[in-house]
Amino acid sequence: MSNERTPLIPSGVCCLPVSAVVCGAESDTTPESASETPSKDSRKLNTFFGVMVPTILSMFSIVLFLRTGFVVGHAGLLQGLLMVIVAYTIISLTILSICAISTNGAIQGGGAYYMISRSLGPEFGGSIGLMFFLAKVFACGEYVLGLVEAILDVFGSDPESSVSEGLRVLPQGYWYTVLYSSVVLLLCLLVCLVGAHIYSRTAFVILLVVTVSLLSIFISSVAVKPRDFVITHKGSDNQTFHYNASYTGFSANTLRNNLGSGYSLDYSTNSVMSFATVFAVMFTSCTGIMAGANMSGDLKTPSVSIPKGTITAVFYTFTVYVLLFILVSATCDRNLLIQDYGFLQKINIWSPFVTIGIFCAALSAAMCAMIGASRILHALALDHLFGLPLAPAAITSNSGNPWVAVLYTWGLAQCVVFAGQLNAVASLVTVFYLLAYAAVDLACLALEWASAPNFRPTFQLFSWHTCLLGILSCLVMMFVINPVYSSGSIVLLLLLLLFLHYRSPTSSWGYISQALIFHQVRKYLLMLDVRKDHVKFWRPQMLLMVANPRSSCQLILFINQLKKGGLYVLGHVQLGDLDSLPSDPVQQQYNFWLSLVDKLGVKAFVDLTLSLSVRQGTQHLLRITGLGGMKPNTLILGFYDSCTPEDFFLQDSAFCDSSMGQGSEGEYNFGVDLPSLQAHFPPVRHVESPRWLSPEEYVGIISDAIKMNKNVCLARYFFQLEGEGKDSKVDGSERTIDVWPLNLLQPGSRDYEDVCSLFLLQMACVLNMSNKWRHARMRIFLNVETESNDQGWVVNEETFRELLRKLRIRASIKIVPWDSVVQHHVQPDGELPAEPTQALSEDFLSAVNSMLMEHSSQATVRFLYLPRPTGHRSQSQQYLAQVEAVTNSLGPTLLIHGVTPVTYTDL
Repeated sequence: MSNERTPLIPSGVCCLPVSAVVCGAESDTTPESASETPSKDSRKLNTFFGVMVPTILSMFSIVLFLRTGFVVGHAGLLQGLLMVIVAYTIISLTILSICAISTNGAIQGGGAYYMISRSLGPEFGGSIGLMFFLAKVFACGEYVLGLVEAILDVFGSDPESSVSEGLRVLPQGYWYTVLYSSVVLLLCLLVCLVGAHIYSRTAFVILLVVTVSLLSIFISSVAVKPRDFVITHKGSDNQTFHYNASYTGFSANTLRNNLGSGYSLDYSTNSVMSFATVFAVMFTSCTGIMAGANMSGDLKTPSVSIPKGTITAVFYTFTVYVLLFILVSATCDRNLLIQDYGFLQKINIWSPFVTIGIFCAALSAAMCAMIGASRILHALALDHLFGLPLAPAAITSNSGNPWVAVLYTWGLAQCVVFAGQLNAVASLVTVFYLLAYAAVDLACLALEWASAPNFRPTFQLFSWHTCLLGILSCLVMMFVINPVYSSGSIVLLLLLLLFLHYRSPTSSWGYISQALIFHQVRKYLLMLDVRKDHVKFWRPQMLLMVANPRSSCQLILFINQLKKGGLYVLGHVQLGDLDSLPSDPVQQQYNFWLSLVDKLGVKAFVDLTLSLSVRQGTQHLLRITGLGGMKPNTLILGFYDSCTPEDFFLQDSAFCDSSMGQGSEGEYNFGVDLPSLQAHFPPVRHVESPRWLSPEEYVGIISDAIKMNKNVCLARYFFQLEGEGKDSKVDGSERTIDVWPLNLLQPGSRDYEDVCSLFLLQMACVLNMSNKWRHARMRIFLNVETESNDQGWVVNEETFRELLRKLRIRASIKIVPWDSVVQHHVQPDGELPAEPTQALSEDFLSAVNSMLMEHSSQATVRFLYLPRPTGHRSQSQQYLAQVEAVTNSLGPTLLIHGVTPVTYTDL
């Protein structure tokens, strides 16, 4: 076959540049080459350099050197260790989800955004992606503020002295802090614009510097002798406060004093600390766990490197934090920890060790956050989710560097530094990251619950329990840290979700929602047992056979109102023999029919089949359409007459608007635009055109459906019906529904309560309950012979009124004498004819039609009793002629033959 060698679908349909640097920094891969599978030459990074180095650097950041004392001093050793355990438990659960998703396929540019959007779809992925971008922007500002704080600890002038001493030459104050932060941020911008690759190549050197600084801290705890300090702070009212602090070396008494908590005033923000605010600062050290996952496109063995490298890096940093917490709590008194966040420089064997470590770690984290944020924004722009505002962020340099996205990030980070203090933005950063981590867990949980066969991650150490626990722990800690920020971030997320939902950015990524829906629908279909059906829960389940939608749109819209929440299927038979065709022509047609359903706004399925005849194809559809308890119970056919069909596509402006499928830039229309849709469906049939269906075959379809215990409806003149479109404001107040429950072609029948008549009433009542017919008037016409000596019709009328009351049908009853019509009815030998086709004169048929025209000419739609056709093929044309004569020029009419009981009077 021609399509047997079709290439595999790539992991990312909307191909983005694969990130080849630490934390999403610039790579040598260009956007043009990103669509191709990475070659072995581009996969150069091993587990250590590709995953461990960026993850460790991102997780150390500024907390390691600048906030260890802050956490232990305020929270104490026990609560501090509890914070570390809680934080690392949360990120460990998220890491399991990251490893699972990242080993199920290559991840391209965008990191967490790419994972979530390709798993949960554009709405959730786009909103969380923007939130994650904002988290990285705030983190960048936080790291810059931390770097400036470290600079001022070394080079800042003494607040008590007006004269600069030694290296302390930099004036201090809020606006000076903003100024220094702006300069550092400008430096980060220049590096990201000019030499981001330089940063990626020096990442290992930075890690070595940080490691040396860290080792010097542990060595100093043994080598440095106890010493005392006087720490000076300037208060908010220009008062100067002095604090006596000491470094005691290893001391059991110091350790005992630092075990419990001692929350007090934070000198940088002048606010009293609590468990939540301290945890928010501490958790910023856990926000770099995705740095390694971003590198999957450049790892030699990503399925091995990502889980192994990320877990090893997390275990390493956890060990370092625990040891450092124990070290400082056993060697430093609480005043030193709380009143001087840069105390590690003062107790080091050579203070520049720590100073250089702080500068490297903070500057590295700031550039990492800026580069990562710009790559997320660039990925969002490439996916066209937010339209024009983010469109410039898709622009890249010749080397593939998204410099406009970098400028966006720099501008927003510049706004963040106006906070002035690291601790002031820590809560917001933590809340944003926790929300992003919860989304990653949700993505993994959805993939696991969907049970899709293609979700086969090589990393197996996860389950839906870990995903769910990760989601809950992230959400709980968000509200523990800051309920206001948490509520605000969730509201912002919901607003973004609504924006993207109503903007309807259709994508070809695949939707996890579709997999979840399939999983749940399959489960509930198995529970829908046809043996438990009951008449009081009956609803119409329609199969509407459509030859050409161009002439059937009004009928399609009308049946959409008649279905009452039941199954609605558009069926079509393509004539042909599969043996003589190279491939099935039906498969390529589904997208066009589904686009038609979308365009008309009806809630219908589509089922197409290939058959040698329309009758045989209809039998196929009646048997196989639907699943389990959701199968059609009613067949609807257009009427077989000589009327020239009208082309609805030429009447409706929606089918003449060339904007179909282009409602927004980059919207995916499944390959069907308006010209393609119009070209697919052939022009309507002309009078001279040959018909696909003979009268015998048409009547045979009706007989087949009744034999298969299906109700049958024939719809005539529905091209005249107006106001059924999705944009119509009709409420039915000016509409009338007329019901003729008697078999008008068999006057001898007076049974108004047979199955067919009750089915007729039920269908009219169902229509009267729909949106566009809710306020319509329903009239029921009872035909009586008033001139006969038998006055039983009076009793029948009262009986019928009582029946309507029991069935809760609100309708007016009209008594129609039809003695003048019945007298034209010919009965051989005075016997009532068993079938309506046995000797019905033209005068009788004309009289019935005149009676209908007299009483129902102003009705919007009419429901008539459809007699059962005879079993003789030779009488098919006669049967059709009689039905056609009765309904001639009536307007929209539905002829119904019901075979299933549908009414129930008890509870």
